[in-house]
Amino acid sequence: MTPRSTQILVVGGGPGGATSATLLARQGFKVTLMERETEGRYHIGESLLPSCLRILDLIGAREKVEKHGFQRKDGGYFDWGGQKWEVAFGNLARPLYGFQVIRSEFDRLLLDHARSEGVEVLDGTAVTDLVVENGVPVAANCIDRRGTSGRVEFSSLVDASGRAGLMATRYLNNRRFHKAFMNVALWGYWRGARRLAVGPFGAIATCSIPSGWIWAIPLHDGTLSVGVVLHKSKFRTLRQYFSLEEIYRDSIASNATVSNLVECGELQTQLRTETDYSYTAEWSAGPGYYMVGDAACFLDPLLSTGVHLATFSGLLAAACIASTLRGEVSAGDAIDFYNTSYRRAFMRMMVVVGAFYQTHRGRDSHFSQAQTLTADDYDKEELGRAFLHIISGVEDLKDAEDVHPHKLMGVLLQIYQEHYSFIQQKNNWVSMSADEINRGMTTSRFIGAVQEDFSLTPETAVNGLYVEAGEKLALRRTSGAASAA
Repeated sequence: MTPRSTQILVVGGGPGGATSATLLARQGFKVTLMERETEGRYHIGESLLPSCLRILDLIGAREKVEKHGFQRKDGGYFDWGGQKWEVAFGNLARPLYGFQVIRSEFDRLLLDHARSEGVEVLDGTAVTDLVVENGVPVAANCIDRRGTSGRVEFSSLVDASGRAGLMATRYLNNRRFHKAFMNVALWGYWRGARRLAVGPFGAIATCSIPSGWIWAIPLHDGTLSVGVVLHKSKFRTLRQYFSLEEIYRDSIASNATVSNLVECGELQTQLRTETDYSYTAEWSAGPGYYMVGDAACFLDPLLSTGVHLATFSGLLAAACIASTLRGEVSAGDAIDFYNTSYRRAFMRMMVVVGAFYQTHRGRDSHFSQAQTLTADDYDKEELGRAFLHIISGVEDLKDAEDVHPHKLMGVLLQIYQEHYSFIQQKNNWVSMSADEINRGMTTSRFIGAVQEDFSLTPETAVNGLYVEAGEKLALRRTSGAASAA
């Protein structure tokens, strides 16, 4: 490879990398993206939240995704902790939906779209190491598919290298693992399986079992992605006596919803396994670099937060880099904004997922106990702020304001239990008082909190800054916010 230079180097062609690269190219910057694979790479994380629509619109790829034919996802169906309910994302007045995608196709579509928007995409090119001067990455040494070495100099780095975590694991050593959500997933693809007869169109089925939970995701190629999630200690015990397929099939058999779906189907693939450790980098941005998606943090497969966090962080990083390169904000202010915004987004989802796990009431209580957040997993002040932000629409906010941090998860559990009770009484809604209906609807809206925006309006500004995501992508200051640029 001939030595070259670029303004922004993006390492990794997944949704986070493709999002940031496309947005920056559309702002007129010179962007180079290195992707190790030459074809669409296999990846789990097939169920996308409605938040993807905003990102797809911003990068100009929504029409392409719609035309590809991915399974539309209008909501979710839950068979959890002895309760069954459905969550619809939108209504006729405000249609909202996500997609169930084959990630190799979805990721390749976004990467090809980035190329069409002016991003220089180097397929089959892997970064071997970075050149770091005074703590600032300034160049990347790489090797292409033919074995030819090269070097690319840059002004800004977007690390979208996935769980390998180029910056976090090799240069910063700042990845911190959480004790919660230490699970093992086993999954495969079924042909000829049934589709859900209940729930919103194209819904993912999320079903608890005594020692874990199961997902069932309908895909547009006619297959059904079915995964079993067990806590790693339970999995290790079972693995001493049973094969992977025995564990997998016995787990499915323990839930009537999923076993009914696959009853007439046939497992078409070998089982895949992955250990899902929850982790986050202590900071995700610094002089000259921004880490997005799994390169910065990974939470848990429950509630489909992975692609949301990846594309959201890609948007944040692009706005920070664009405004810094244009001289609109100082590099320090942009870095502080990114670190705080991304951290809050992660913590907010951690609270929701943690509370959801605590509602698991299987016969093997160890699973739900093992998913409980501990003091080692979070900063109490951060968790308290995330908690209050999530439930800001709940009527009993004032009752929650004085809750001590170690009781926060219990309060969230109570909210979920109220939601379950409300759903169970659906046939009696007509006889409920207006106050009862309003309270039930409010707690139900809480369930959709993970879909809300962060830092994208003056009202949700962080450190006096927010993202303006229009024709011009930039960080803006709220009125009265001091400028350090």
